[in-house]
Amino acid sequence: MATSEEERTNPAMRLGFEPGQVVQEIGFDDDVDQDLREAIEAVIGQDLVDEEYDDVADVVLLWFRDDDGDTTDALVDAVGILGDGGTIWLLTPKSGRGGYIEPSDIQDAAQTAGLSMMKSISVGKDWSGTRLAAPKR
Repeated sequence: MATSEEERTNPAMRLGFEPGQVVQEIGFDDDVDQDLREAIEAVIGQDLVDEEYDDVADVVLLWFRDDDGDTTDALVDAVGILGDGGTIWLLTPKSGRGGYIEPSDIQDAAQTAGLSMMKSISVGKDWSGTRLAAPKR
């Protein structure tokens, strides 16, 4: 069982990851936060699955930058990957970093994709995370 200190300091626990979850990572590149990725793998007890994974995921970890294309399209694609009750963590560069996306643009894209914004938090030195809940099927 995690202690309150672990929950406060471990980024993967703060994001709500749990042992045994299947986490599909999309948008991996050289700029992602490796410490966060390793912390998530430690909590879930397995490797993150990549974009080639062809089954449902409990969580989609979507690294997304302004020049990666249309945010709404990326979110709609991510919803199609999720199992019932799944969540998407949309990870975007923080303000002042290359690839930054305005929070209002994220909110508009999430609403258009049929997602509910749950919370937004800092997930590392260069990245912010927005937790999005998919509608129940």
